[in-house]
Amino acid sequence: MILYALYRIGVALSLALPLKASYCMAGVIAGLYCRVSKKDRMAVIDNLKTVLGCRADDARLAVMGREVFKNFAKYLVDFFRFAKIDETYIKRLVTVEGTEHIDAALKAGKGAILLSAHIGNWELGGAALSFLGYPVNAVVLTHRNEKINDFFTGQRLHVRIRPIEIGASLKACYRAIKCNGLLALLGDRDFTKNGIVMNFFGKPATIPRGPAVFAYRQGSAVLPTFMVRNPDDTFRLFVEGPIIADRAKEEGAAVKEVAEKYLRAIESCIRKYPTQWYVFRNIWENDGAKSQRPDTVI
Repeated sequence: MILYALYRIGVALSLALPLKASYCMAGVIAGLYCRVSKKDRMAVIDNLKTVLGCRADDARLAVMGREVFKNFAKYLVDFFRFAKIDETYIKRLVTVEGTEHIDAALKAGKGAILLSAHIGNWELGGAALSFLGYPVNAVVLTHRNEKINDFFTGQRLHVRIRPIEIGASLKACYRAIKCNGLLALLGDRDFTKNGIVMNFFGKPATIPRGPAVFAYRQGSAVLPTFMVRNPDDTFRLFVEGPIIADRAKEEGAAVKEVAEKYLRAIESCIRKYPTQWYVFRNIWENDGAKSQRPDTVI
């Protein structure tokens, strides 16, 4: 109940204050949290070390770690303000590139899989595409607390995103694709205990196989899609070219091939924007059920 109350306070403040003031307040809170939460801070720094290949010294890593927390705080402010998001907001703050790939995929009549990661502002990216007229269905985590779950659902419905809860998502995912819709999935963390182990930044990690399975079984294109924050707090949403499963191959081999390709796209984006990658635990610790996090703020 405390967490739910904090969410409601966050929404009230974010809607009441000007955007810059909300960002400033959130940044101060994030900086304090970064200091007191050693576990999360060290997980972020360890992740940055892996991403950068130890190309940064401890002082630089500490600075980048704080930036991760501050950028995540801005992400939360944007999410809390979804009631104020409309077409005018999107046109003013978001530059969109690559929608021709979505148009081509929908023209083929097999839907498309928008493959993203916990980077930048993926929720606002889905909102931007929805306000541009694209039918976005997003697979989301189910929260144990019913009020929190309803809160997240309500925020997404504000921006025309159709949430599909991960607990009972399979049929709904296939239905969305068969209706020639867009299915948004995140490919950098596996929450299903059914992922595939692949090299991620040179180290084995369990990543979701779902995007690749849908692509193989339905013949849908996988479109790597990322929304990143610019230094002036505007956004760039870009959709990359399609990844197509070779359906002439055996499913296991084809799925691994597709997953390899979209994992490389995720790596490329994270390398360019390492302080906008919001993963607060070491995802290379393949410890089975312990690594799953059914209750999370994202």
